[in-house]
Amino acid sequence: MYLILDLVCLGEKDPALVASESIAGGATCIQLRAKDVPDITLLKTGQTIRRITLKHNVPLIVNDRLDMALALDADGVHLGQDDIPVQIARRILGRDKVIGATVETPEEAKTAEREGASYLGTGPVFVTTTKPDAGDAYGPSLIRKIKAATLLPVVAVGGISAQNARLLRRAAADGIAVASAVLGRDDTRQATREIKNAFLGVRDQGECK
Repeated sequence: MYLILDLVCLGEKDPALVASESIAGGATCIQLRAKDVPDITLLKTGQTIRRITLKHNVPLIVNDRLDMALALDADGVHLGQDDIPVQIARRILGRDKVIGATVETPEEAKTAEREGASYLGTGPVFVTTTKPDAGDAYGPSLIRKIKAATLLPVVAVGGISAQNARLLRRAAADGIAVASAVLGRDDTRQATREIKNAFLGVRDQGECK
């Protein structure tokens, strides 16, 4: 259960509180994403989030920004097809850091694996409004296609909720990345718990399984 902590989507919500509550609800990774946010804002927010993730032993991944991942001593970076190539990021970060790569085709998956990616994010699997440029939804079948092309863990992204998360488990996704379905809820902890339990096929009894 991978929370995409998008600072723009958060609006007026406290990112530190949202991160803490999501971890309490079962999030096992936090990705810090901030498009069109001043660097100093991203840095200060990132430092706060980093302290939280270290306290709870949860990895912090920075979206797109290799420089910010280095500045925060984050656990890694997630790169899109238009970002710095995985092989160059691996050369800069070294062998111990995590590098995620966004892929949409088996060919992109094979390339990312060859260049040193740690895991793959693929989607959008369902319709999403978080990223207006995400394109049409591919459906869970995309997970199966990517899984068949690589040995890397595959994380499903895009439009995921408690209502459809189980479909991605059946498609053999190793994990799910969620933004608006958690960030848009008042109770961050409960939202995280519901989606994670739906993905795992666990009946929600008020505690994260």
